[in-house]
Amino acid sequence: FSIESADFLYSLGLQTFKIPSGEITNLPYLKKIARFKKNIILSTGMSSLQDIGHALDIFKKENLSKSKITLLHCSTEYPTPLHNVNLKAMETIKETFQTKVGYSDHTLGIEVSLAATALGAKVIEKHFTLDKSLPGPDHKASLEPCELKRMVSGIRNISLSLGNGEKKPSKSELKNLKIARKSIVARKPIKKGEAFTTANLTIKRPGTGVTPMDWEKYMGKISDRNYIQDELIQKQGFND
Repeated sequence: FSIESADFLYSLGLQTFKIPSGEITNLPYLKKIARFKKNIILSTGMSSLQDIGHALDIFKKENLSKSKITLLHCSTEYPTPLHNVNLKAMETIKETFQTKVGYSDHTLGIEVSLAATALGAKVIEKHFTLDKSLPGPDHKASLEPCELKRMVSGIRNISLSLGNGEKKPSKSELKNLKIARKSIVARKPIKKGEAFTTANLTIKRPGTGVTPMDWEKYMGKISDRNYIQDELIQKQGFND
């Protein structure tokens, strides 16, 4: 909260400095911390995009790499009502400033922190207490040990489930592909020389035969062999 405390923490070898929302317009303080060239987590409670931009301009003038900056979306209210969270603003901050983002959570419970993780938060700040009934403004909106454990577990699980964004079959589901998909099969016995029609063909599992995507290609073609009911139609098993 002050240049003096920042100097003290720097002397201890601190590698990451968390700047609270109330200091986002404190130019001498921002310049001081930027000159440390350490990682910065900047909370943006009570701020507009213009406020955030001015703070980032100060960091830029001090040649602080943007890769060292994480911006936390925040609502400076304890506890924050859910209708005031505006979690989508975290995405707006990310798109506007092209930085890592996170969420400083002052809501009751853990749901919003989990949602922020799913939306791409790289940092979650949540107040912690041993007893919510203790005196002081922050305890009510803080997590007790069992709640913190659930939140951290949930965040880890969500982070693991997000993946890399590439859409392709996962290794674990490939074994189900042939079982779940379908093939073109004989609806009833078909004789060699008989034309394939909707009356004698149908689509059933498994997906080890001709894909139903070729359905129209087979319509009207002449079967080059006999089939029994429910037998898989052979690939290119027809005469033009």
